[in-house]
Amino acid sequence: MAINKQKPQLFVGIMSGTSLDGVDAALVAFENGACQLIETRFLAYPESLKTELLALHTPQHNELEAASTLGGRLAHLYADAIKQLLAKAKINAADISAIGCHGQTIRHRPELGFTLQIGNNALLAELTNISVVSDFRSRDIAAGGQGAPLVPAFHKALFANKNKTRAIINIGGIANVTVLAKSGDVLGFDTGPGNMLLDSWTKLKIGKDYDKDGAWSATGVVLQTLLSGMLAEPYFALPPPKSTGRDLFNDHWLKQHQLYPHLQPQDVARTLVALTVQSIYDAIASMDVDEVYVCGGGAHNSLLMHSLQEMLGGKLLATTDALGVGVDWVEAVAFAWLAKQTLDDKPSNLPEATGAKGLRVLGAIYPA
Repeated sequence: MAINKQKPQLFVGIMSGTSLDGVDAALVAFENGACQLIETRFLAYPESLKTELLALHTPQHNELEAASTLGGRLAHLYADAIKQLLAKAKINAADISAIGCHGQTIRHRPELGFTLQIGNNALLAELTNISVVSDFRSRDIAAGGQGAPLVPAFHKALFANKNKTRAIINIGGIANVTVLAKSGDVLGFDTGPGNMLLDSWTKLKIGKDYDKDGAWSATGVVLQTLLSGMLAEPYFALPPPKSTGRDLFNDHWLKQHQLYPHLQPQDVARTLVALTVQSIYDAIASMDVDEVYVCGGGAHNSLLMHSLQEMLGGKLLATTDALGVGVDWVEAVAFAWLAKQTLDDKPSNLPEATGAKGLRVLGAIYPA
């Protein structure tokens, strides 16, 4: 398949994560090994789309048709985000080498040999007249890996430091960590729930999509018995490589721990923040980490960040803004980078993070 590699090295990364809040679109320039974020655009999911996507995470009647039709709606939303992004940057579609599109995960079952991210990528290529690279996870799973997390290779390329060991923590719906050792070694895995259990609880109890700045959670106290019960989940004790999602950490999982109906909702919320923080800290506590950088929606939660700083003690805790990429855009930029790796015929998985039996070139290409 002929891909024109003589175009300027401009890529668009599209990310829609487990939080189901919307679409992040990032315009990224690559030159002489450097990566620069040029422009960004966010489009929120309509409430109806979010509800239908959430329903797809569990078996339902006629789910194949639902997944296919939702994939088409997502393609139109992605295309709108991209068109607005390029208009904002005054860039023509013909100048873009490719779109790296993650798609919307509705199942992640590597133990069964599959992961599923929906979104009609052929339609996206048709709507934008730009080549699309997608389905990044399947090849890693075919090679015996988890298919996740995919971002550690990108973190290594962009954030590694020869003099300091850094932990890059993305706190989206699920939280994941990449440890970039100054020796050059890399370890990456999902630590457990990030924002999604707290978001779901907040929606259920106070009708808001998320707990802005952790303000509601901060009015509660940590329920140690509840926290201990949740931390007894076997996933937390598994050694890496490991990955997870809504298939495990969902409303049903949370209900299993609601043994006492008299619990105050704000105390449960505060405990869910503590669960995220404790599971992240436990994941890196035994590693000789010098610096910790946070990205994703959780970076905006000052209660979460303050709680994490307390656990880290004197270690540096900052956001990825300090490394040159805003907290809301790291994963979208990562998928632009992944698309470039695919077009350059270079591997972009890290077997030490996913468990695959070797390096693999990831992604499927849908030409413009």
